[in-house]
Amino acid sequence: MITAGEFRNGVTFEMDGQVMQVVEFQHVKPGKGAAFVRTKMKNVITGAVTETSFNPTAKFESATVDRVTMEYLYSDGNLYYFMNPETYEQEPVDGSVLGDNFKFVKENMECTIYSYKGKVFNVEPPFFVELEVIETDPGFAGNTATNATKPATLETGAEIKVPLFIDRGERIRVDTRTGEYLSRA
Repeated sequence: MITAGEFRNGVTFEMDGQVMQVVEFQHVKPGKGAAFVRTKMKNVITGAVTETSFNPTAKFESATVDRVTMEYLYSDGNLYYFMNPETYEQEPVDGSVLGDNFKFVKENMECTIYSYKGKVFNVEPPFFVELEVIETDPGFAGNTATNATKPATLETGAEIKVPLFIDRGERIRVDTRTGEYLSRA
């Protein structure tokens, strides 16, 4: 059990059947009336952020979110299979749990799997990946002023914007959080 008076940034707790994580907190002691804890918290499963005030003695059940690094193996329909590299156990994950940034993940890449009470609610790919450009238009030097880009299709099927000097067959680094080109690999 944890009380609202013990809240710190990053603490996870269970409230009304939901798993919440403290983003910001502030202990407030007004001149008149009882003290309270003003809290900004995020639902770790849905990502919704809410602000609420609690009595410092309010009690909540502690929640432990498990984070495990697993290797992506393959997909079969709407199921994506991950393997724990230490125990070699395979974990099927439903495609609805995967975010938009999963389009940059190819087989044998390591991802972080977030679960609560054995139920997977998030899959986080590595922040930076190296992928090969399989399709892009040829770029011509001198036909732009600055920072010109063109569309490119990567080996995972994802489409991003790349500078004109990138050609088919080149390996590039991509930031999976933003989907932006970083550099040549």
